[in-house]
Amino acid sequence: MKSKYFKNLAKGLVVAGAAFALVNCGDAADQVNNAIADAQQQYQQQQNPADSSQTTVTDPTQQGTDPATNPSQTVTDPAQQGTVTPVDPADPNATPTDPNQGVTDPTQPADSSQTVQPADTAAQVTEPVVGPGGEQQPVDTTATNPPAISSSSAAGSDPVPTSSSAVDSPKSSSSEAVKPASSSSEQVVSSSSAAPKGVFLASGKEEEKDQLQVEYKTDTGWDRGGILAYPKQLSNDQKHAVVVWGPGGGTKPGAYEGMIRRLASHGFVVIALKESPGDASQAIKAIDWMDQQNKDSNSPLYNKLDLNTVGCSGHSMGGLESEQAVIKDKRVLTAFLNNSGDWNGNGANKVPTDRSIAILYGEVGMEKDNAKNDYNNQGVRAPACLIEMNGGPRNSEGGYGHGSGSWDGMAATVAWMRWHLGGETERKADFVGSTGKYIDGSIIGKQGHWKTQCKNF
Repeated sequence: MKSKYFKNLAKGLVVAGAAFALVNCGDAADQVNNAIADAQQQYQQQQNPADSSQTTVTDPTQQGTDPATNPSQTVTDPAQQGTVTPVDPADPNATPTDPNQGVTDPTQPADSSQTVQPADTAAQVTEPVVGPGGEQQPVDTTATNPPAISSSSAAGSDPVPTSSSAVDSPKSSSSEAVKPASSSSEQVVSSSSAAPKGVFLASGKEEEKDQLQVEYKTDTGWDRGGILAYPKQLSNDQKHAVVVWGPGGGTKPGAYEGMIRRLASHGFVVIALKESPGDASQAIKAIDWMDQQNKDSNSPLYNKLDLNTVGCSGHSMGGLESEQAVIKDKRVLTAFLNNSGDWNGNGANKVPTDRSIAILYGEVGMEKDNAKNDYNNQGVRAPACLIEMNGGPRNSEGGYGHGSGSWDGMAATVAWMRWHLGGETERKADFVGSTGKYIDGSIIGKQGHWKTQCKNF
């Protein structure tokens, strides 16, 4: 009798523990979902042509909370979708900022000095997966690609991560992005006396996968609010190019951990901004800080960086920050805008001809018209590409929306940086021409296709 009692007690504890774990996982999914919602509203607010000169984001917690007291809440750009819906005070993430506003990455360590383990451990998983009906799905700890992201068709409504049972459900490492090689098989950095040309890149070229183990440090940078990521094994023979990542307006950079890790695993040193005002002010400060690290003998990055080979990328307002950085700072060679575009169509035309720009948008994203207008400006003389993600999951919005580029489409950013910073000129054929990987190819590991046009190459 006693034995039977203890067996039943053990079963009860197991069931209770599983339920507790599911609740916690669901909370993490809600954080990511609500984060994406806020960026759409922040970016949408910035489209108001009546105040197009304003580039610095004001306090995001004060924006759009009451249409009656916040006249700037009404979107007047005809490319945008009406008026922002009043915020529900019961919604903890209702600030109309950028798609991932206010998310503190649920998987980030509490200790800012803690180094996250390589991508082949369970701690690597950063994005919870939500099923097509909103139900929480079990997370595969070996997957490195986050869930599909979309946005609602209603102006100012919440875009949420969605997944198709056929495409976006959790995948094992055999069908999804493969975890980085373990230390026994990881790429060995050459110690040859004849230093190779160019900046360092991981020898693994598949941009759909992480390649090298990564150091990932939170609460860092000049303002102690950014993220620094770089390969654990830095090159002794080559310098590393720098990529500045800009989060959506008001969004915490940890919401983009998948993108940050992916870029770093390919050999780049990545500094993610605390915020993206859209005027390049924070991106330039980030580059200056990286320059200081390169000159500091106590820094792990001492003498490891090429500060003349810098790329900027970001999501939504982070895309605008990147665009302004490539215009204003000669150290920046290229910009890749994810789900963004100058609302006046007056950004890409200012990019110098010795630099380049790519603008990505979702087929039904609220940034769609801005992206097209920016690229199609007749004054654009720099090499430029306009990249569409189409054929996305038939979710509530009907396809790829405002959050698509930074998650489902992250491989395009990595490929672009390997081309424009890493010197892999063979990748030009993937973007420029009549057919190619990112011209009309499938979005590998996801649903849909790329549709790209380029000019001035």
